[in-house]
Amino acid sequence: MFKSAIETVAKFTRPIHTLSRKYKSEAIIPGAATLFFVNEEGYAITCKHVIDVLINANKLDQQYLQFKMLRQHLSKDEKYDDNLMAIEKQFNFNTENIVQIKNTFIDCVDTMSGYTWILHPKYDLAILKFNDFKQRHYSDYAVFKKNAGDIKQGEFMCRLGFPFPEFTNFEYDAASDDMHFTNKGMLGSPIFPIEGMLTRFLVDDERAFGIELSTPGLKGQSGGPLFDKDGVVCGMQFSTKHLHLGFDIMDKEILVDNGLKKVSDYSFMHLGQCIHVDVIKSFLAENNVRYYEEQSKSMYNFVLTK
Repeated sequence: MFKSAIETVAKFTRPIHTLSRKYKSEAIIPGAATLFFVNEEGYAITCKHVIDVLINANKLDQQYLQFKMLRQHLSKDEKYDDNLMAIEKQFNFNTENIVQIKNTFIDCVDTMSGYTWILHPKYDLAILKFNDFKQRHYSDYAVFKKNAGDIKQGEFMCRLGFPFPEFTNFEYDAASDDMHFTNKGMLGSPIFPIEGMLTRFLVDDERAFGIELSTPGLKGQSGGPLFDKDGVVCGMQFSTKHLHLGFDIMDKEILVDNGLKKVSDYSFMHLGQCIHVDVIKSFLAENNVRYYEEQSKSMYNFVLTK
């Protein structure tokens, strides 16, 4: 049902790869998020909480660099451990703290001077702009639903993103107590679609700001597009909510490997939540970002909106 649509949407949907590390740990935790491009000028859409990770990564990196400089100047004497503990307390570091986060954008543009962002004042939505690039590595951009009234309860839709970070091109350098991306290992992760039925609209102040689906949006798909069978973008995945169904089972005996075992189960329904297309288009228009929308169901007539 979504075969052609996925091929279309994959042309402008890209991953953000993330590395994180806890204090005094050499273990690197890979993660991912998603963005999708809305025009040829390097403008993309993602979640506000994804931008928060990018902002926090820069702050953590600078903080950990300051910590390492102070640690480096400690005298290796009998007071070293006490002095180190004092610095750890100053920075509020313990083994449960994330002290480093590093991010990289995959197959977006060739080079850039940096990126800027605009955060939505209310919803989990952000505009991300890649600055001063020479060549884009995405081959298409989103076409948005023109008439949101055509989106109906019971319709099947699909989301695309990168929920399973299988990339392995990273390493920890003990000498510098730092982690970084490398050119060795698996460089990417497979794009992953997940379908769902439109169950309800999310309403705020009598306005639909979101779309709820019968299946969860997976971790790593945040910022990914929601689209119909024609590949027309109808929203953006931003969260999953968990509804308790009340079908709880307590200490029920079941037969496992020819023996009785007591089990308990608490059932929940996991429902994906997506920002509504009208909210996205309004946010783009308010910030003078051009976007394209469909004009008919039979063919795409790109409408330039300023």
